[in-house]
Amino acid sequence: MSETILHPGAQSAAPEDVQFYVTEHHPENGTLLGFWLYLMSDCLIFACLFAVYAVLGRSYAGGPTGAELFDLPLVAVNTALLLLSSITYGFAMLESQKKRVRSTLIWLGVTGLLGLGFLSLELYEFSHLIHQGAGPQRSAFLTAFFTLVGTHGLHVTFGIIWLVTLMFQVGRHGLNVENGRRLMCLSMFWHFLDVIWIGVFTFVYLMGVLP
Repeated sequence: MSETILHPGAQSAAPEDVQFYVTEHHPENGTLLGFWLYLMSDCLIFACLFAVYAVLGRSYAGGPTGAELFDLPLVAVNTALLLLSSITYGFAMLESQKKRVRSTLIWLGVTGLLGLGFLSLELYEFSHLIHQGAGPQRSAFLTAFFTLVGTHGLHVTFGIIWLVTLMFQVGRHGLNVENGRRLMCLSMFWHFLDVIWIGVFTFVYLMGVLP
């Protein structure tokens, strides 16, 4: 039995029998699926931190309690900033679907400023607690508190860095398919942080001021 080897550039005797299958290099919705998996792993991290706080949240070691330390009006303002940033990001997504680059960037910028406001108040709260001698080393309660709230703050910091980077990408390349996919991933991440913060506000702050 003989074989026919086709060299590059050679034509087949029956070109109609040759079929080419072209597949997309990037699977459809592959990025979104992968990002959902990442968010689920992040859920496990925060679930562990919430569990640790549930165990250690009343271990004051003779130190100050949450009712003595937490400034609920300040935390409420901080919560409002983060929830409002989620709304403004929703406006950015609506504008991106209409292919309006300028208004998308404006709403993204507003979202970033609200996120920075949230971080500023959180850093102020941390510095105030440490100045009062209520640092993370004071008790198991404060260690769990700083770890949980600080981890969320780090996520917000990374989210703002991602947002600024994405603003440069949109400003340079417009609202193409790739940037639309990135905006969607950041949207899921940002709303995820809002949900986690609602849990922190309720479980840590509101329940913390109860006797």
